Amino acid sequence: MARAMLEYTKTILNKVSFDATLFCREVQKAANRLLPAEIEELRIFILSLVQQNPELNQSLIYLRS
Repeated sequence: MARAMLEYTKTILNKVSFDATLFCREVQKAANRLLPAEIEELRIFILSLVQQNPELNQSLIYLRS
């Protein structure tokens, strides 16, 4: 089920990627509910989104441990 949560999180992040504030809020929620290995995978996913939307780069601070 944890894998499903990661996929759900990616779907939500894709949908809110138009708004950096919403995106950051969703990244914060994801950081609280995902496992450490999934967070690393999420970081890679976000980096790919940052290539298209540089303003989303600020969300990476929520994934630092």
